Amino acid sequence: MTDQISLGMPQLPAPAYPADVHARLTDDAKAIIARYPDSRSALLPMLHLVQSEEGHVTRTGMAFCADTLGLTTAEVTAVATFYSMYRRKPSGDYQVGVCTNTLCAVMGGDAIFEELKAHLGVGNDETTEDGKITLEHIECNAACDFAPVVMVNWEFFDNQTPESAKKMVDDLRAGRTVEPTRGAPLCTFKETARILAGFPDERPGAVEATGGAGPASLVGLRLAKGENPSHRIVHPRGESSGQEGE
Repeated sequence: MTDQISLGMPQLPAPAYPADVHARLTDDAKAIIARYPDSRSALLPMLHLVQSEEGHVTRTGMAFCADTLGLTTAEVTAVATFYSMYRRKPSGDYQVGVCTNTLCAVMGGDAIFEELKAHLGVGNDETTEDGKITLEHIECNAACDFAPVVMVNWEFFDNQTPESAKKMVDDLRAGRTVEPTRGAPLCTFKETARILAGFPDERPGAVEATGGAGPASLVGLRLAKGENPSHRIVHPRGESSGQEGE
């Protein structure tokens, strides 16, 4: 029974980064802080920076942010625990988020999420044993025109079905190339975190590939301008989507 009793002992201080990692992150932090008139405004990108190092925001990462920005660890922790984009535990190379908000759920998002849980053998916010996939449900991917939507490391996979979603995660785990419906090519979660910290995406063609809203999202604007889109806007599920007008 004694091993179940908590004595309320304080947690030991977070271990420091190795000297070479600390020096590299310090240089990156200086570049981030230089963008802001007040250094504490750099906290959000700084949290992405430390997340890019270990794949989640560790106590060491939060202590680094606090020391660098002149904040308390409590202040950093309050921010890191408020935003869901900051992971608090180890996660996979690919963050697979299934929208289960109202429209996506009705259009099949709930079914996709349940089948992926069974297919991968994980629950919500859990990671496969090979460390490749972390599965989670997301309240809204802001892409209702393409429901149901799945995001992988914040890139869009539109008009999904349980079958297409299962094939996508299988391909990711096997190391095969997986292309989002629109936007930049996929990269790992750590690489995504570094980009979100504000550092350039140096992959050839990645910036040029980054797209905005899809045709279905813009049809209302075109109608308001008096235009009459004559081509199919949303491709049937299971078909590859090309450019509008093809």
